[in-house]
Amino acid sequence: MDLILCHTTADFDALGAAVGLTRLLPGSKIVLTGGSHPPVRDFLALHRDEYPLIERRSVNSEKIRSLTVVDTQQRDRLGKAAEWLDLPNLKEIIVYDHHLGQESDIPATRSHISSVGATTTLIVEQLQQQHISLTPAEATVMALGIHVDTGSLTFDQSTPRDALALAWLMQQGASLSVISTYRDPGLSLQLQQLLTEALENLEYLCLHGYTLAWVTLKTDAFVPGLSSLASELVELTEIDALLLANEYSLGESDLRLTVIGRSQIPKTNLNLLFQLLGGGGHSQAASLNLRGVDSQAILKQLLDGVKAQIPHPPTARDLMSSPVRTILPETTIAEAQRILLRYGHSGLSVVDTQGQLVGIISRRDLDIALHHGFSHAPVKGYMTSNLKTITPDTTLPQIESVMVTYDIGRLPVLENEQLVGIVTRTDILRELHQNNAVSGSRALSQFRVLSPESQSLLTNQDLGLSEELQNKLAPPLWQLLTTASQEAEKRGWHLYLVGGAVRDLLLAQAAGSLMIKDIDLVVDGFHKSADVGAGVELAKALQQLYPAARLEIHGAFQTAALLWHKDPKLDSLWVDIATARTEFYPYPAANPEVEASSIRQDLYRRDFTINAIALRLTNPRAGELLDFFGGLLDLQAKQIRVLHANSFIEDPTRIYRGVRFAVRFGFEIEPQTEEFIRYAINSGVYDRTAQENSKTPALQTRLKTELKHILEAPYWKSALQLLDNLGALQCIHPTLKLDAELLRQLRLLERCLRRFDAEQTLIHWEMRLEALITHLAPQYRAKVAKNLQLQEDSIKCLQNLTSAQTEVMESLPKCQSPSQVVQLLRQYDLPMLILIALQSPRSLRHQIWKYLTVWTHVQPLLNGNDLKKLGYKPGPQYRQILDDMLAATLDRVIKDKTEAEEFLAKHYPK
Repeated sequence: MDLILCHTTADFDALGAAVGLTRLLPGSKIVLTGGSHPPVRDFLALHRDEYPLIERRSVNSEKIRSLTVVDTQQRDRLGKAAEWLDLPNLKEIIVYDHHLGQESDIPATRSHISSVGATTTLIVEQLQQQHISLTPAEATVMALGIHVDTGSLTFDQSTPRDALALAWLMQQGASLSVISTYRDPGLSLQLQQLLTEALENLEYLCLHGYTLAWVTLKTDAFVPGLSSLASELVELTEIDALLLANEYSLGESDLRLTVIGRSQIPKTNLNLLFQLLGGGGHSQAASLNLRGVDSQAILKQLLDGVKAQIPHPPTARDLMSSPVRTILPETTIAEAQRILLRYGHSGLSVVDTQGQLVGIISRRDLDIALHHGFSHAPVKGYMTSNLKTITPDTTLPQIESVMVTYDIGRLPVLENEQLVGIVTRTDILRELHQNNAVSGSRALSQFRVLSPESQSLLTNQDLGLSEELQNKLAPPLWQLLTTASQEAEKRGWHLYLVGGAVRDLLLAQAAGSLMIKDIDLVVDGFHKSADVGAGVELAKALQQLYPAARLEIHGAFQTAALLWHKDPKLDSLWVDIATARTEFYPYPAANPEVEASSIRQDLYRRDFTINAIALRLTNPRAGELLDFFGGLLDLQAKQIRVLHANSFIEDPTRIYRGVRFAVRFGFEIEPQTEEFIRYAINSGVYDRTAQENSKTPALQTRLKTELKHILEAPYWKSALQLLDNLGALQCIHPTLKLDAELLRQLRLLERCLRRFDAEQTLIHWEMRLEALITHLAPQYRAKVAKNLQLQEDSIKCLQNLTSAQTEVMESLPKCQSPSQVVQLLRQYDLPMLILIALQSPRSLRHQIWKYLTVWTHVQPLLNGNDLKKLGYKPGPQYRQILDDMLAATLDRVIKDKTEAEEFLAKHYPK
C-alpha cells in the first residue's frame, strides 16, 4: 500500500499536492492525518468522493510499502500517522515541500524541496514532464492549493512557476467558480471594517432556491478593493448573487455611486444588466460608476434585472440516477462490495422486503468492515439508518446545502414514500461543472470558438435546439429529431442525441448541410415510469410516423433500430434508439452485460471522452450539452482520451476505434491513453481470455467490424501503421506485424484491385484483410479467418492458399506456352490469384498478371454456333474442340477464322 500523508489541519496546498501525487503514483491513497482547515472541510463535504481518500483507522500498517509526505518536513505535523515513519517494512519515504531552511526530522529517502509559492506547483511540473492529464476535479483542487498559498499570485513568495502551473491547471479544466468559492484572498483593515458594516446591513431575497443580497455602504471617499469585499461577502454569507453599492463624494456637489455585482447563478449575465447603465464586465462579475443619480433607484433596477434572469434551478428529478441499485439488510459485506465493484457506485441503498428504504451503506463503511474481517456480516450492522431524504422537486441549491450541512454523500429521492432515485455528490459536481465556462454543459454556439485560433471557451448561453441544431442539420434530419423529442415528451421521458453524432455536430462548420448517416438516441425516463423497453416503444412510435423505415429490435441490449434505404429525404439513415443503460464485462473481450440505468451511467460506459457527450433534445432544457468527462476540451485539444484505465482490457476493439478516430480527425492519442493501450496489449490478457473462454466477441465479430470500418476508409494505410506502432495488430494474431514485406504486398494489392477490379466486383476491404492474414504463417491463416468469422469463401480461400501457391510456384515455371499458363491458372478465382501473386517472385507474378490482363480475355476464334453451321453435332465434343481451339489461339497457331476452320478440319474431321 502506497500512502500520501497530509499534515494535520490540512490546507488546500497539502490536499492539492496529495491529489496530484495520486496521478504520479497510481494506486496510492491519501490520508488526512488530523483534521483540516474549515474551507477544506467544507470542500471535502461535497467533493470527497472525487479523490482516493481513506481513513487513518482503516489502514493496515503491515501492508504499507511507501509514504509520501506533502507540505511539511516535521514528524509532529503528521499526528499519530508519524508512527508509520518507523515501520521496518517501508521501502521508501518521499517528502515534497516548498518551505526552505527547515530542519527535517523525517527520514526521507528522497526529497523534493524548492522555493515556489506552493507545494502543488512542484507536483504540477512533474505531471507536465510525464504528460499526465487531469480530470477537472483534480485540476480544481490543485489550482485551489496554489491560489490559497500564493494569495492568487499576490503574496511575495509567488513565482512565475506558480503562474505557469496555474495556467496549465486551467487548461486541464480547473473550475474557476469552485476556486472562487473556496479561496481566501484576505482584506485590508478598511475593507474589514466595511465588511462588518455590510454584514450588519445586508438585505436578502430568496428566489427559485437562490439567495440574492444587496447593501449600500456610504463612505467619505472612494474605496479601492471593493471587488475583494464583494467576493468575501459572497463567501461568508453563502449567497448566490450580490449587489454591493458604495455612495461617496469627491466634493460637496459631486456625489458618486459605485456598484459591484457578483453572481454564481447559472445563466445570469451581469454584463448585460450593467451595460444598460454604462458599466460592464463579465457575466458573473460586473461593475459601474455613476455620478449624480438616485442610488436606490439604480440598485432596484439592477436587482429587478437579476431577478428576471434567474432560471428555475435543476431539481432532484433532473439530477438523480434511476433506477436505484438496492440491497437487502441481510446482504453480506462481501456481496455488497462486489456489487459496488460491478457498477462503480460509491454507496448502496438498503431496502426491506416491502421495498421501503431503511438505510444506506457507503464504500467507506464497507472498506472499514472488510478491514476488520467482517466480510460475512450483514450490511444492516454497518449501514446508516438515520437518513436525510429529498423529494423529486428539491432544487439543486437545497440539495447542495443538505449535503454540506450534514456531510452526506448521497441523498435518496422519495416520492409517495417510494424510492425513485438517488442524488450523489458526483451528480451535484457534474451539474456544477456543466455551469462552468471551462468544463460542462454548453450551448452549441459556444463550441464555435473551439478552433486553432481560439484558446478559450465562452460562458454559458443557451441558444437551444431551435436555433443552433436546426441551423446545422439538414432539414429532414432536424424534423426527425424534433418528432422523436415530441414523442418522448408525450411520455414524460428525456431524449438525448449521444455519441458520434454529437461529436460530428460539434465539429461541423457549414450550416444546414450536415446529414449524419448514423444516429444514436438514448431515452432516460425511469423517473416517469419508463421501463427497459422505453427505447423500443419510442422506436415503434416513430415507425408509425415514418412507415418507410424498417424496424429492428435487439432485446438483449434493450435497443431498437430504424433503417431507411435510399429514402428521397433521409437517404440510407440508421437510427439506434436505446434505453439509458450501464454495462459490465464478465471477462475481457466478452459481450457486456447491460442493465437499464441513467443517462450519466450510459455516457460513463462509452469509449472516449469525445464520444461521451450528449445533447438533450427534450424540453425544458433542449439544446443543452452534457459533458461530464471533458470531451469538449479534448475536441479542442484534438486528442483521443479514454474514459477508464481498464477500458482496453475489457474491450480491445476500443483500441481500433481510437486509432480510427485519431487518423480520421487528425487527432493525437493522449499519452496516458497510449500507455493504457500498450499495457493492455503487452499484458497478454487477450491470449489468456481467448484460451479460457470459447466466446470472445471483441476479438472476433466486433474486431472484424472495426477492421471493416478501417480497411474501407480512405485513410486505412495510416490507420494500419498506427495500429502497428501501438502493437495492436497482435489482436488479430500475436505474430502479425506491418513489416516492409507486408507493406510491399499491400501496395501490390492496391495495384491489382485498380487494374483487375475497376468495377469493384470484389469487396476491397475484405481483400485487404485477407492480405493481412496471408502474411501469417500458413498454419494460422484459416484459424484467424474463422475466428474473425469471415465469409465461407474467404475462409476456404485462405485454407487452400498454401497448396494452391505451391502448385502454381512449382508448375508455372514449367509452362512453355500461354495455353499451358491458362490451363494452370484458370482453376483459381480472382481473389486466390491475387493473393498468390502478392507472395510470388517477380517472374511468376508477371505471368499471373499477363494471364489476368491479356490471356484470360482471349476467346476461341469459333464458337458453338459456328461449329453447328459447319455441320458438327452439339455434344460433349464441343467442349474439347473449343478448348483445343482456345489453346491454339493463345499459342498463335491459328490467327483468324480461316486458319481456325483449317485447324478444325485437320484435327476434328467430320
